[in-house]
Amino acid sequence: MLTHLAFFRQRSLVIALIAFVIVFVLWNIPLFGFILYPFRLFVTFVHESGHAVAALITGGRVGSLTVFPNGSGVTFTMNGARWLILPAGYLGATLFGALLFYFTNTVPFPKTISLILAIFLVAITLLYTSILSTAWIVGIGSALILLALWRFADRSVNLLVLDILAILTGLNAVLDLVGLIGFSYAMMGEVRNDAAAFSAEITPIIPPAIWVIVWALLAIIMLGAAVYFSHIRRTRII
Repeated sequence: MLTHLAFFRQRSLVIALIAFVIVFVLWNIPLFGFILYPFRLFVTFVHESGHAVAALITGGRVGSLTVFPNGSGVTFTMNGARWLILPAGYLGATLFGALLFYFTNTVPFPKTISLILAIFLVAITLLYTSILSTAWIVGIGSALILLALWRFADRSVNLLVLDILAILTGLNAVLDLVGLIGFSYAMMGEVRNDAAAFSAEITPIIPPAIWVIVWALLAIIMLGAAVYFSHIRRTRII
């Protein structure tokens, strides 16, 4: 007879596999592209939040956090450690996806995770976005969905949604980095992308493409570690 913890581990593995299948289908069938659009905006929100959090924890300040309807975004920060703030967008989004996947599949309280994530999104949104802006709508809308999951959905539904959110966020961040390799000097108006800004401000002798490759490798390692420690290693121990 399965113990409660063993049952949770078995169920979390099955639901994680279902989430991977759903993500694979959404990503590879153009007909479902409209479903991925809100997730694209959510990933950008998480990316920009990474810059904001890095600024705050290194003694800086956040001026504003913006998400554009086309899926791009920008965060204006003041002071803080630029060497950490600049890579914290892509790597922060990957770390978010990796940690969310790990905790969703190891902590038997997925509804609590939905609540904590909703509170985080509301805090970032109210503090750093303009009311009724795209970023505000993404932050508040995502938080409301997570609060509904926490309040009304059962554990399995929470597990599935959190897994899908984690996988899409983590993989999107990695694919964004891979796609940036050939455009590492690109700019959005007067704003350089993170790799170009990092190269110019922190390591002028190292080209942006090198940093993109390094960040992409770190992102892949983080996602791989999340899968390994949440399922593969636990299966071997059992």
